[in-house]
Amino acid sequence: MLYVFKFPDIGEGIHEGKILKWHVKKGQEVMEGDPVVNVETDKVVTDIPIPKDGVIKNTYGKEGEVINVGDALVEMEVEGEEAEEEAATPEKEEAEVEAAPKEGREAEGEPASRTEVAKAKTKTKKIEEKGFGVVGQIEEADTDAFLPATGEGMEAQAAVAAEKEPRRKALATPVARKMAMDLGIDINTVRGTGPAGRVMKEDIKKAFDEKQAGPKVARKPGKIEIPAEAEDMVEVEELTQIRKTIINRMVQSKFTAPHATAFEEVEVSKLVELRKEKKEELAEQGVKLSYMPFIIKAVSLALKRHKSLNCKLDMENNRVIYQKFYNVGFATDTPDGLIVPVIKNADRKSIIEIAESIKDLSDRARERKIQLDELKGGTFSITNYGSIAGTYGVPVINYPEVAILGVGRIVQRPVVKDGEIVPGNVLPLSMSFDHRIVDGADAARFIKDLMAMLADPLTMLMM
Repeated sequence: MLYVFKFPDIGEGIHEGKILKWHVKKGQEVMEGDPVVNVETDKVVTDIPIPKDGVIKNTYGKEGEVINVGDALVEMEVEGEEAEEEAATPEKEEAEVEAAPKEGREAEGEPASRTEVAKAKTKTKKIEEKGFGVVGQIEEADTDAFLPATGEGMEAQAAVAAEKEPRRKALATPVARKMAMDLGIDINTVRGTGPAGRVMKEDIKKAFDEKQAGPKVARKPGKIEIPAEAEDMVEVEELTQIRKTIINRMVQSKFTAPHATAFEEVEVSKLVELRKEKKEELAEQGVKLSYMPFIIKAVSLALKRHKSLNCKLDMENNRVIYQKFYNVGFATDTPDGLIVPVIKNADRKSIIEIAESIKDLSDRARERKIQLDELKGGTFSITNYGSIAGTYGVPVINYPEVAILGVGRIVQRPVVKDGEIVPGNVLPLSMSFDHRIVDGADAARFIKDLMAMLADPLTMLMM
C-alpha cells in the first residue's frame, strides 16, 4: 500500500525548512528511523527520519527548495497495513481551495473541490494521521459552514457569519492555524479571504503585519532599488532561514512586550579572584572557566526567589504561567547568526557542569550540529556582549520569556570601600523586562539579589 510521509512539525514554532540534501532515491528500501532528507530550519540543520519500513516510490521537493510543515516529502510502498488515502497537505489544500473553478459545476450548485465536498459531509472533528510530530491533525469543517462554492454564495455567507458570530471558531488551513499560534495571533479575529471566509496563511501574515504596525498601519517601505551606477559597489545576499527568523522574532518581541530596561553595576573583585584561582586548575581537566557559568548559576538561583521573572504571560487565556523550573539560555554568536542554546535546570548544576555545558552547546551551535531540543524550553536568557566589547545595552527580550540580562565587559576602575578609594573590578548589567507583568520594583529586587551573589560568589553555595 502507498503511504505519504509529510514534513513533520518538529516544534518550537518552526513551520518551514529548506531541503539541503536527499538521503534516499526512488526504489530504495528504507527502515524505520532511517534519515530521509537533511533540512535547514531557522534554528538547526537536521535529518528527518522515516517513520515506517518500506520502499521509496517518489520524493517531493528539490534541494534548495523551501517546504512547509505538512508538505509531502516521500511516497512509499509499505506492507502489512490497510491502504492510506493521501490527505491534502496544508499547502496543497490552500492551493486547491484558492484554485477552485468558478464556473462549470458551480452553476449546478456543487462544491468547487473534492476537499470541500468531503468537509461538507461531516461535523468538526480531528483525524490523527500516523507519523512524527503533530502534523497529523486535520480539521474538517462543520456542514453549516459551507455553501455551494459559488463566489457570491461564499462571500455572502462569510459576511453573515462575521456579523452574527464574530468570535466563532475560524475556518482555517492547518498552515494558517499553526502560523497564527506561532506568531501569537488570535485566529478567530482574522478575516479570512478564502472560500466561506476560510483563513489562509496570507491572512495571518497580513494580521501579523498590522499587529506590528500598531493601531495605525504604516505604509510598508517600497522595494529598495539599486541604482545602475552603484551595481558594482554593492553586494547582495539572500536572507538565510535563521536571519529571517531573527528578524521576525525581534519585531514580534518589541511590538508585543513593552520593554523597560534597568541598569546596574556590581563590584566583582571576589569573583575575579576566584576565577583566577581556579582557571588553570580546571583547564588541566579540560574545562574552560569563564565568568558566564557564575552568572548563569546566580541568575537561576535569583529566579527561584522572584517568580515574576520566570513566567510566561498568556493573554489569550487571561493568565500568568509561573514556571518552577529554571532553564537559562545564553546567546551565542555563530557564522549564521544568533542562536540561543538552553541550559536546563541550571539551578541544580554546579559551576563546573554549567561551564562544560556552555562549551559543548556553543561549539555545536556554531557547527549547526546542535539539536532542536537543546534550543527549547528557556525561561530566561542572557546576552554577553561584553565578551567582545561594550558596557551597557538595551537587549531585546527572547519572547515569550519576560526578561533578558545583558552583561558588559568587566573594567578596572576606582571604587569606594569603607570610605576609601581603592582599585576595583566593575561588571555592568542591563536587564530588559516585560513591563506588563514585571514591575520596576520586582526587577530591582531581582537585580539586587543577583548582584549580591556576583559580588560574593561563595554565597551561592549557601542557597
